[in-house]
Amino acid sequence: MSAASEAAVEPCSKSDMTREEAKLAFQEADAVCFDVDSTVVTTEGVDEFAAFLGVGDKVAELTASAMNGDMKFHEALDARLSIMGATAESLDEFVRTHPATFTPGVERLIVSLQARGTHVYLVSGGFTQMIFPLADRLSLPRSRVFANTILFGDEGEYSGFDQTAPTAWAGGKAKVIAQLRQEHGYPVVAMVGDGATDLEARPPADVFVGFGGIAQRPEVMANADLWVTDFADVQAILDEAATATEAAAATEAAEDTSSSARS
Repeated sequence: MSAASEAAVEPCSKSDMTREEAKLAFQEADAVCFDVDSTVVTTEGVDEFAAFLGVGDKVAELTASAMNGDMKFHEALDARLSIMGATAESLDEFVRTHPATFTPGVERLIVSLQARGTHVYLVSGGFTQMIFPLADRLSLPRSRVFANTILFGDEGEYSGFDQTAPTAWAGGKAKVIAQLRQEHGYPVVAMVGDGATDLEARPPADVFVGFGGIAQRPEVMANADLWVTDFADVQAILDEAATATEAAAATEAAEDTSSSARS
């Protein structure tokens, strides 16, 4: 994605979907894409890594600007990494010694989605070096992770990031979802996240669940199809669908039994 295409990303607006329609869309989703930082986990991985390197305050300001939509994501990403001065060794040490904490309820939710046959993806502006271990802990194939990759030179020095990744650019999450729909033919796709870059993914996502359990961003709160602050609320939406399905199956079984008895 070029700088020109990044500049062309349109501001997101509130959809016409009612809450009940949004709940139904989520229940029927064939694929659910989760943001990672401040959604699947309780922290912003880049900020935590920056703090580990001693430049936390400077990087956190840029992260907030990117998440609130005040700064182009690609520019914020480049600026943050340039400030940090990471090395391959320091990144490996950080990942090994600072495992991220999952947001309460998200592990159960992902298990429930997969049990229903829903494909779960992690789509993040964070880095594969930090997110692959999370996918492993969630029993998600690494092929279901779409994120950025920090690049290092032969001596382990920072040399940039993979600019071919869609998620390195504004609108990148929308591009990932469009790609998934094209490749897999998903009729209904949901996006779950806390930031402006997640909101940008609807469309092509059919429904956007704004998550405010860690960070509450006014634009996201105002424009989400569903707004939740606890994954237990999303779990309840899934459980409603399961209960309705079980009730329908029980009714059908009872009718079959009654019909057999009459015959």
